[in-house]
Amino acid sequence: MAKIVVDGSEIEVPAEFTLLQACEAAGVEIPRFCFHERLSIAGNCRMCLVEVKGGPPKPTASCAMAVKDLRPGPNGEPPVVLTKSPMVKKAREGVMEFLLINHPLDCPICDQGGECDLQDQAMAYGSDTSRFAENKRAVEDKYIGPLVRTSMTRCIQCTRCVRFTTEVAGVPDLGAIGRGEDTEITTYLEHAMRSEMQGNVADLCPVGALTHKPYAFHARPWELVKTESVDVMDAVGANIRVDTRGREVMRILPRTNDLVNEEWISDKSRYVWDGLKVQRLDRPYVRNGSRLVPASWAEAFAVIAEKVKGAKPEKIGALVGDLATVEEAYALKSLIAKLGSSNIDARQDGAALDPALGRATYVFNPSIAGIDAADAILLVGTDPRSEASVLNARIRKRWRQGGLKVGLIGAQVDLTYTYEYLGAGPESLANLGAFGDVLKQAQRPMIVVGQGALAREDGAAILSRAAQVAVESGAVTDDWNGFAVLHTAAARVGALDVGAVPGPKGLNAKQMAVAGALDVAFLLGADEVEIAPGAFVVYIGSHGDRGAHRADVILPGAAYTEKSGLYVNTEGRVQLASRAAFPPGDAREEWAILRALSDVVGQRLPFDTLGALRSKLMAELPHLGRVDQIAPADASAIGGLAKIGGTVSKAPFVAAVSDFYLTNPIARASAIMAECSALRAASAAEAAE
Repeated sequence: MAKIVVDGSEIEVPAEFTLLQACEAAGVEIPRFCFHERLSIAGNCRMCLVEVKGGPPKPTASCAMAVKDLRPGPNGEPPVVLTKSPMVKKAREGVMEFLLINHPLDCPICDQGGECDLQDQAMAYGSDTSRFAENKRAVEDKYIGPLVRTSMTRCIQCTRCVRFTTEVAGVPDLGAIGRGEDTEITTYLEHAMRSEMQGNVADLCPVGALTHKPYAFHARPWELVKTESVDVMDAVGANIRVDTRGREVMRILPRTNDLVNEEWISDKSRYVWDGLKVQRLDRPYVRNGSRLVPASWAEAFAVIAEKVKGAKPEKIGALVGDLATVEEAYALKSLIAKLGSSNIDARQDGAALDPALGRATYVFNPSIAGIDAADAILLVGTDPRSEASVLNARIRKRWRQGGLKVGLIGAQVDLTYTYEYLGAGPESLANLGAFGDVLKQAQRPMIVVGQGALAREDGAAILSRAAQVAVESGAVTDDWNGFAVLHTAAARVGALDVGAVPGPKGLNAKQMAVAGALDVAFLLGADEVEIAPGAFVVYIGSHGDRGAHRADVILPGAAYTEKSGLYVNTEGRVQLASRAAFPPGDAREEWAILRALSDVVGQRLPFDTLGALRSKLMAELPHLGRVDQIAPADASAIGGLAKIGGTVSKAPFVAAVSDFYLTNPIARASAIMAECSALRAASAAEAAE
């Protein structure tokens, strides 16, 4: 630790701290445009100037000088830094004056207005006049894709966007050309950005040069109601803020959580909000002949009750969709059990995961933040860039720090970092070659198993073999559990926690989909499974997707922004999603639909409110009541899993996510996601030629 005096206050900070960090540790605000805590230091905006006593007779850029670089006083006194001296005030006013020479000052029509760093700092640190009367320079706007809108005349060349795409996203689409006044940020050949996280550059932009194109001219920040929630587009559980105006979701922004998503979210998480407004189910429907016709809740319930009472218990089944909350999965499991059936499954893709083997066999045990400590990672049947973009960015962050070796078994893809390709199928797990020695020599090895390896006939055997590799390589010890299952569905871990899997003699998802297996099937937002003709299908969900097209009765539910509920992410962290808007028309929250339905079929569920449902759930599973925490899983289950064994086929692993932008009903309803998907397909076809 080093001592330093900031504006008369003496503090102790790590010697590696920059002066900017030291000043903030002392409670002094330092303005900045180019500096960002998660990006490399550029030192090119000069807004963070401070005065260093005993240093050079000019202001110093506090972001680019470390505390350890300062000289002590003549008698060994701590270095002195001044942030409010006349020199600093004059320097900052001069920097701001330069920044505004060419800025168009079009705040009234700028989407950044009201939350703009340039506005705020011009008011706090700038002058009230300018000495420049020359014509302003104009810069042509660039096309960089359907998600980010450019107004490059506003750009102050802070290069935050360039550093983000290069360092964090790993897809260096943006760069600077020209020198001096002619400097421009561009994609060089004016093509669309190719990263799944490009929307973050608009958040990083301190002026209005980069803004969110789908949100352009839609609303002002002071009109919006902000609600903290959780993303469900993948299983990472990124923390988000949902901004609404009235009943309408206007935008989705990330919230900072260093343990989960840091401060990034994927483009699908950010821009899927337009899918919340279209193809919505807002009233019950009952099939009449070949058509679905509107009905009242009572009429729909009466039809369902008649079918349920006429079906044998073993001919009734239910599937839990990928976006369901823990409460909904628990309520559906309770209803199916009361009907005398054990046919329930949350694994739409057929993944070979069984909660009976222990929680450690189906969660990301080392945790997402644990990636920062890993020194060797083996990826088995997964493409984290498509399946969990934010988690992939974390692996890249660890890779850039050095000392991390990555091996991949599965389809060869661009992960934005280098890796050793070990093979396409499960036979490579039995012969890791030199990479096996890398895992054994590592202090913190990780084996990450994806759904592409598990959603197969031999998925259980592959999972067991991966557990064998983890045990043999020393990835499971007293202080480290490196066995990690990477999920793709937000609802999966929570549903496995409540036991939404077939009971004794129960049918799994694949078996329930076969003709003649069921007489009545309940689909709780389950759109990825096609139920064969013959079964009476009740679909409970928010969008008119595949499940609704197949349904005989549709009960309209609420989307994830329209209800309060618990989600458990891939690492087993319990998180609370809050209601930001209300469902349209006659739509209701799914747990309430199941509670009302239970009355009609004569098997009343023992709760009348969401609070009562949660109390019962948490009494049965106490770890689900510890929000924002991860309940430790018993690592000994990995050893038991490794002993199961089994025969594996030689078929190569197939990616679990074929199209990053169209993985669930909300995304498939989004015009923005459809445009991004079409653009990527066209780009891939062009590259193939």
